[in-house]
Amino acid sequence: MKLATVAFYGFALGLLAVGLRELLTGSEENRCSMTYMFEYPEYRRVSLPRRVARLYPAYGLYLYGEGVYAQETRALKLTGAPVLFLPGNAGSYKQARSLGSVALRKAEDMEGGLHFNVFTVDFNEELVALYGGSLLRQTHFLHESIKAILRLYKHLKTPPQSVVLVGHSMGGVVARALFTLPRFNTNLVSLIITQASPHLAPVLALDPYLLDFYSAVRQKWVNQAKKLRNVTVLSVGGGYRDYQVRSGLTSLPCPPGDPNKLSLVATAVPRTWVSTDHLSIVWCKELVLATVRALFDLIHPETRQFSVNPEKKMAVLSHHFIRHPVRMLEETQETSVSISDFPESWSEVNTLRLAYSTPKEGQVKYFLFALSSRRKAYSHFYCRSNNLEMSSWVYGCVNASSCVHTVDLSTGTELLPPYKVLVLSLSNLSSVTHLLVSASNLNGKQFTVECEWQRQESQTLSVPAPHVLSFGLTASDVSVNSSGLLHIIQLQHFHQVYQALRINVASQCKVHKDRLPNVYRIHVPWFGEDSLTTASVPSVTEISGMLHTSRPDNSSGVLLLLHTAPNCQYKVSVRTSLPRVLGQILRFCGPMVPVYTAVTLLLACRGQLCSILKSRRSADMSQAVGKGLQPHQVNLPVYILHMLLSCSWFQDVWSVLYLPPMDALPSTTPDMTFHEGGVPVEEWPHPLSPLFYIWGAAVAFWGSALLRLIVRLISLILAPLHRPSVSRDCGTLPRRTLLLITLSLTVMGGVSCGALSIFAAFLLHLYRVLRLQMTERSLSHMLNLAPRQHKEAENGSVEGDSQSRSTECNGAPLLSECALQEVRDDLQLHLCLSALFTLPVMLIAPSLIHWIRNLRYSPQLDPDPCWPLSVPLIIVYMLLINCNTLKLSNSKLLPLTSCIPLPMSIAMVTFSPLHLYRVSYFLLAALVPLASCVLL
Repeated sequence: MKLATVAFYGFALGLLAVGLRELLTGSEENRCSMTYMFEYPEYRRVSLPRRVARLYPAYGLYLYGEGVYAQETRALKLTGAPVLFLPGNAGSYKQARSLGSVALRKAEDMEGGLHFNVFTVDFNEELVALYGGSLLRQTHFLHESIKAILRLYKHLKTPPQSVVLVGHSMGGVVARALFTLPRFNTNLVSLIITQASPHLAPVLALDPYLLDFYSAVRQKWVNQAKKLRNVTVLSVGGGYRDYQVRSGLTSLPCPPGDPNKLSLVATAVPRTWVSTDHLSIVWCKELVLATVRALFDLIHPETRQFSVNPEKKMAVLSHHFIRHPVRMLEETQETSVSISDFPESWSEVNTLRLAYSTPKEGQVKYFLFALSSRRKAYSHFYCRSNNLEMSSWVYGCVNASSCVHTVDLSTGTELLPPYKVLVLSLSNLSSVTHLLVSASNLNGKQFTVECEWQRQESQTLSVPAPHVLSFGLTASDVSVNSSGLLHIIQLQHFHQVYQALRINVASQCKVHKDRLPNVYRIHVPWFGEDSLTTASVPSVTEISGMLHTSRPDNSSGVLLLLHTAPNCQYKVSVRTSLPRVLGQILRFCGPMVPVYTAVTLLLACRGQLCSILKSRRSADMSQAVGKGLQPHQVNLPVYILHMLLSCSWFQDVWSVLYLPPMDALPSTTPDMTFHEGGVPVEEWPHPLSPLFYIWGAAVAFWGSALLRLIVRLISLILAPLHRPSVSRDCGTLPRRTLLLITLSLTVMGGVSCGALSIFAAFLLHLYRVLRLQMTERSLSHMLNLAPRQHKEAENGSVEGDSQSRSTECNGAPLLSECALQEVRDDLQLHLCLSALFTLPVMLIAPSLIHWIRNLRYSPQLDPDPCWPLSVPLIIVYMLLINCNTLKLSNSKLLPLTSCIPLPMSIAMVTFSPLHLYRVSYFLLAALVPLASCVLL
């Protein structure tokens, strides 16, 4: 093996490792607070009708309770508002304890006995994100569970008519799938809150049932959007800590302008501001509190049930998850504040900036700002306070002499980690003559108020984002002389998800005094994925600039908002971060790597066949896999197909041939186009395809090296259990035995699980490889101890042709160099085949795991996505057990067979990036002719 090849694939693996490390550990540390149970949690099983229990024996419905509440609800005589928690992929029904416990503690402070009854569904921790056969079954059971829950309230005078659903991961997708059921009453569910749910597309499309399920859900919510306007859906993504479900997938695929659908990321939720991983989003106290507060605000005080008014639901959700204006929802907007009541507490501010700290003793204090003299010179009024009490604090006066009629302007307040901020546009205040800022601290609590007039044009700067190929060697800098409290920096040319920036903000102040901390906010206008960073003054802070979604057309750019301290200097430096770029590429295009791994191994098999066809000998596996990197032969035809499909005549020919649409890479914009399977697609830069190919080839190269090492180690362990063999036919099966095993595996796959029979066939072929490895070791040891019977000097065929060497080896005794070479050739061939056989086994593993975990409920996997594939794949595996280089070299089909892997590789790249299960079918199409060479 050439050193350059090893170095190249080592470098490629290093880049892949850097990207994986950034993807898995490159985000902020977990800053979520844990939710704790104050009393022992109990889960009381809710009995279901016999028909339902018989149809779904693996599922269950439970009511969550603690302490006294759990004792009071033993008889299931419930009076609260029903909330149903849905676990996700491999999720436990016990994950509802965080939501249930916080809701119970919150209910203790509520007047009138308002409380929730938190239910939870046990889906048997099924792997529904990887195996889609159970999704429809879960949806039907959810429907039955909702009807069973509502039956528990029939004893009430005004029983609830609907249930609020809170779904984690795939549980949120199942919640939306309820509306695809033909007999489902849409009035049973009016609010759905989902946490880290991949609504846009599945994370991995490992079987067709998963894509069919997504397609049905998408068509229902998009095509019948008007009928579902009364259903409010809130989707919350976890952020960059969640590497299992990227937050871009949590965007709801609904028509633009739907007022009752809301998608955002946890980092943008007020009073949360943290990124969560896929599991912590369930128990993250900051987010659970926001959810519980919103649910309590949605309860109607008279009916004690959730409001069904869409405007009310969106107002509450917007209050708690978008802006949180730090005022009560029921607070009136018009108040009366008279100057004559407290004449000594009024102060008119004539300066451009106000900085006021309240005294320790309580007092009433108001500041009055005249608008008449500022309208022409300034565009905005900025005010902030570190007093986070739920109260109005900024008003607009219609008459400055008395302020009898005032307008509450606090509704535009935004809550930031250290303080609340209000930015008012003077153009929207034409009827207001003065602004009134309240700095009253009647409770004696000290706080600070800072306000100023702003000319936003002069406080807005631009800085170009460095090119992604600059590798962090160049930087874009901008200096800010902070004469104000807010500065806006436009990040030009920063709008794609594969871009990743390292933004450094350095602050310096001449005079050191107590100041409010700085807040640096990356604002993304087209999606709720803002992130905030708090820093002291002075300091040097690094901000990670990455996007969850790409910019749609005609959208404004990303902004860096600097809430700064006055009279300080700031320097902003922007560089490209190569590790984060690699992490972003893997985050969005990771499924492309296994596709190109399969392409590399398939082309390595092609190299083996060409070597056998030319010299009647197999090439070394490492050399064959190393030469599997052929982007000019694979990617170039794919590029040409993309170009041809832009022509209408070629599209007509494509449709006449009934070919499926070409798979592009996953969409990264909220305004997406959908594949026919319900998967959003978009065009990614073509230069990224060779990078995926290099990564896939590196995985194939080092994975095959690992396979060889594992085979050698296992063969050493198994060697004492077998007699030494010197024949190339070791591990082969007689035809009758082969036929009997094939029929047995086929029947076993039909009555149990197709993945099980495929895995068994793979193990049989692996045993053949192990026997060849043991035979190769035995022959090597024997020849080292015995004198050579055929010396190269005596046979005179050092430079002879391959045909004469083959003839001589055929007549050589078993213990000879030729016999050893034959075994080595067969070993290299079967090692290559074994690496290729590993891919279908890995892709069908979720089905096998699902079948094993549900074996006590049913011996047969239904539906079985592997069954159409299992029969031909088993036959191919079993036939290739008896394959060797001699049979292949004598087969008339070998020239044709050696030409098939390349077109299958092109087809794999064309049709498999979004449909990973198709990889097995393309591999099967290439292996069937190879298996035929054994027979013909």
